[in-house]
Amino acid sequence: MFETIIWGGAALSLIGLAGLVWCILRVVRARRANLSDDELRAAVQAVLPWNLAALFVSVIGLMMVIVGISLG
Repeated sequence: MFETIIWGGAALSLIGLAGLVWCILRVVRARRANLSDDELRAAVQAVLPWNLAALFVSVIGLMMVIVGISLG
């Protein structure tokens, strides 16, 4: 049972990491597009909730791994 928690947490962490990489790539593309300051700020603000969600998913996954290891 604890192996399931560990592997599920690892999967969540990888999903969160993929989301963080996606956010980084999206902001880099916006910076390379030579947008004005207001447009760049709007692009970054649009990515911010996704960034926080990806970080949250990754942290929850790491917590699951730690709990699984501690209890297993």
